[in-house]
Amino acid sequence: MAEAAMEDPAQLWPPPVGTYAEEQGLFQILQNMLEELLIHKPDDPIEFMINHLKQNNDDAPKICILGPPASGKTTVAMWLSKHFDAIRVSQETLLFNETLALTEEAKAHKEKNQKIPNALWANLIQERLSNVDCIKQGWILEGFPENQEQAWMLQSFGIFPRHVVMLYASDTVLIERNSGKRLDPLTQEVYHTTFDWPSDPLVQERLVKPEDLSEQEVSKKLLEYHRNFPEVFQIYQKVLKSINADQPSVDVLSQVLTYVQTRHRSAAPFTPRIIFCGPPGSGKSLQAALIAQKYGVVNICCGQLLKEAVADNTNLGELIKPYIDNGWPVPDNLVLELLTQRLSSLECLTDGWVLSGFPRDIEQAEKLQKSQINPNSRWKGRSDERWQYRAPWAMEEGKKGGGPFRFF
Repeated sequence: MAEAAMEDPAQLWPPPVGTYAEEQGLFQILQNMLEELLIHKPDDPIEFMINHLKQNNDDAPKICILGPPASGKTTVAMWLSKHFDAIRVSQETLLFNETLALTEEAKAHKEKNQKIPNALWANLIQERLSNVDCIKQGWILEGFPENQEQAWMLQSFGIFPRHVVMLYASDTVLIERNSGKRLDPLTQEVYHTTFDWPSDPLVQERLVKPEDLSEQEVSKKLLEYHRNFPEVFQIYQKVLKSINADQPSVDVLSQVLTYVQTRHRSAAPFTPRIIFCGPPGSGKSLQAALIAQKYGVVNICCGQLLKEAVADNTNLGELIKPYIDNGWPVPDNLVLELLTQRLSSLECLTDGWVLSGFPRDIEQAEKLQKSQINPNSRWKGRSDERWQYRAPWAMEEGKKGGGPFRFF
């Protein structure tokens, strides 16, 4: 059956179901549903999965912003909340902006200058994140969890952030920065005399200096943070990125946004389809060969493929031979037909492939896409930069040069 299918170029064997599943994110959908089932253990799994799919919120942000005092957690969390239209959840919003069942109990501890228990914080967070707005829009959790116990409690409630940002800076910088911190008692928003001063005169007038801003109090909080940080880091290390907060806020926000927009590697089956791009001498062929050898994928060098077609005296080879003998560019339609045949082989469909030498410009890239040859990874042989993304794709650098495939 497989041999018969391979003789008919219109029928691929095996069927390209993997490509469809990858493009539609089916494995990620199934993985998300399985995680939710194991976390919530519903009595009716089928009904639960139907409701989960109806919510259509798998792409909603679930982000934790952590860091020591004055590291900029509030600034980052508020900016992300506006950027993603997600719900920001912090100590201030839980205690002052919410009407949750446990809010009054937490406020009572605060008024008595007592530390709010970890279990109470965890229950407050769980109650807030269960609200419809957080489920639909996603959430930005600021300053939580503070310690290992809180992290474990949140996990027991099925609260797993997809991205954790850990801001850091030296204690000296943090203590100095904390001295300029100001609080708006009306909105509970945090400002700074140097880095983030409000433009509205009315807001400026009502800003107050927080009560716990003494250097001694800040040093105490930093000591507690450094004591708890390693355990929290250990729990979230697979989804955590540390970012230096002692740099311009624009740079911090840019790095944070870049990270939270990335997708973590999925456990789904994956057939590599890789294209190496770059100018002559950039090492495309060598890198492609190394990748193929390490990961067991098929290495396809376009120039070598043309040589083999001519040497094997195939029908396409006979058409290609005059161009090579005379040093003329091989027409794109012949190159694409040859590539389509090779990439449709059973070996390439099952093991994956890495292609170098084609396409050389944006026009060839578009033709490759129209031929349903779409990579899921592209490497640019110019520097250490790397891009990975889904089709459709085109290479802007191809506009600057390239042209028909020439045989070198």
